[in-house]
Amino acid sequence: MKPNNPFLIAGYHSPEYFCDREAETASILDALHNGRNVTLVAPRRMGKTGLMQHAFYRLKEQNPDIVTVYMDIYSTQSMGDFVRLLAHSVLGKMDTAAQKAVSRIGQFIRSCRPVFTFDEITGVPKVTIDVSPQEEESTLKEIFEYLGASERRCYIAIDEFQQIAEYPEKGIEALLRSYIQFLPNVNFIFAGSKQHIMQEMFTSSKRPFYQSTQLLTIGPIEREAYADFAIGHFAEHNLQLQRAIFDDIYDKFGGHTWYVQCILNRLYGYNRDVDKDMVAYAIEQIISEQSYSYESVLKNYSTGHLRLLKAIARETCVKEVLAGDFISRHKLRAPSSVSSALKKLIDNELVYKTPCGYVIYDMFMGEWLRRMPF
Repeated sequence: MKPNNPFLIAGYHSPEYFCDREAETASILDALHNGRNVTLVAPRRMGKTGLMQHAFYRLKEQNPDIVTVYMDIYSTQSMGDFVRLLAHSVLGKMDTAAQKAVSRIGQFIRSCRPVFTFDEITGVPKVTIDVSPQEEESTLKEIFEYLGASERRCYIAIDEFQQIAEYPEKGIEALLRSYIQFLPNVNFIFAGSKQHIMQEMFTSSKRPFYQSTQLLTIGPIEREAYADFAIGHFAEHNLQLQRAIFDDIYDKFGGHTWYVQCILNRLYGYNRDVDKDMVAYAIEQIISEQSYSYESVLKNYSTGHLRLLKAIARETCVKEVLAGDFISRHKLRAPSSVSSALKKLIDNELVYKTPCGYVIYDMFMGEWLRRMPF
């Protein structure tokens, strides 16, 4: 079933609703085809999840028998959470018949008792496991043994991979690396949004994953390709989106995929030729809908944090937050206080450092902050 709106803001449908990324897709396909794991780094909402799913779609086109698995570990807090999610994501996927899957899972998973349910349409078993802390490492080993014993080729994407660095258990990186390197039939995409952590994990000689993958970073979709994609979909619905208006949207959000896509989704839904007033209305509508959640989030921050947030929002991008002219211009506190506030805002992903400087992570929140009194 085709989506009603071609400008998807969640999930993946098909190449028809996926814009460009041809070079990035080709790089991923080439790496995986030739047995190289991939590290994919991009700010959140830049489109890395869609890119991975698009690459998997292309892989399945080339070879329908391969297995592709996507798992987002952002919500996991420990090794136990990771093991349970991995088990749910991969167990049963490597087998073509339900009975064979149950048999093979029972053969390899011995440290805990799997619970099976079956997909009503495909018959593929869905597996949940309850792992005690004492058995987590054993179960993880057994899952990788299950993967390695299959004759089917498998590609696994682990999104927000930097989350494993937050687990309380020590040595999880080394443990995963020790299992992954001995899986000739399985390749991985390790994706993450915290650039400094991901780069440290994969480029530092002190870390287990050092030089074990092909690194790939993605930025905004190229302007010309995105304009053709957007204007073309409007035209198919007998609607007009002028190039100048698209450029205004693209520039306002720096080409950041999700925000541009979100605006285009609203404009397409209005079912009218697009003008500047409609763009302003769409932005106002989104900000109004999100204002309560923004207020709720910021209740947990001090006046100093809020002043710094507003100051960064008003300048859009700040190269040196600790510069004297920036601090004095916005009547901020001493540099030491600003530095402490900045660290907390970065750690909590309200502020993000880009090549041009510090920006508000959520661009719609940035718009909302710019409208608030100082």
